[in-house]
Amino acid sequence: MKTIDCSVITEQVARLCIEANIHLGDDVCAALKYARDRETSVQGREMLRLLLDNAAVAREESLPLCQDTGFAVVFVELGNEVWITGGSLIEAINRGVRQGYTEGYLRCSICDPLTRKNTGDNTPAVVHIELVPGDTLKITVAPKGGGSENMSRIAMLNPSQGRQGIEDFVVASVREAGANPCPPVIVGVGIGGTFEEAALLAKKALLRPVGTANSDPELACMEHELFAAINRLGIGPQGLGGDTTCLAVHILKHPCHIASLPVAVNINCHAHRHKEIIL
Repeated sequence: MKTIDCSVITEQVARLCIEANIHLGDDVCAALKYARDRETSVQGREMLRLLLDNAAVAREESLPLCQDTGFAVVFVELGNEVWITGGSLIEAINRGVRQGYTEGYLRCSICDPLTRKNTGDNTPAVVHIELVPGDTLKITVAPKGGGSENMSRIAMLNPSQGRQGIEDFVVASVREAGANPCPPVIVGVGIGGTFEEAALLAKKALLRPVGTANSDPELACMEHELFAAINRLGIGPQGLGGDTTCLAVHILKHPCHIASLPVAVNINCHAHRHKEIIL
């Protein structure tokens, strides 16, 4: 058994919260540069340049990429040979979020859904735990801004609508979102499972590095077709028009009931933030 103390988890989660909000991933920066060099709209090209400049300043000055430092969404892959000591895993993660958002001077945005009273420390986090083989603990912190999260959509399609129905729903979701999620966006799509599983798949799909191919050839083909269709919408960077509405489409699927065809869309803005560590 591998023993990991809660204090280590808290320390690492705090660090990941800060780093995720400050350092835009190399994969996203590469995608933005690729889009900038091929954008035909003058306004769109200038906006992409500004987004890259913003990422550079954030990194150099240790400042958040965006004023919305997001809901702390944490994905955990817990090895079945790992023993957590010194307390509760969930509590250790929330302590880390609390510490990271306080020490990093990150905006706290979490409130009671009815009274709207702010919790004051960006907790509680949303934590997804998956049990996996092995003696490691993988933690991914993915801050999710409200503007992009509000554009999430889910549909329980009729199975007869098939692949075309799925693609039509995804494109319509991005079209309706317009400039609200601060494009260019990364589009996560979850297909199958149940109502809640489809939504989780869509969010997990966003964790795949931008620019990498889907391991499933059929899904890779769908991603390519959706990417082209979404960029033909002409929404463009920050909604100002252009060729670059999305940087990538990532899809995950799960078997579903014969009477169902759940489809979920989770959109992430250009500040596509997530950091991970394996303990």
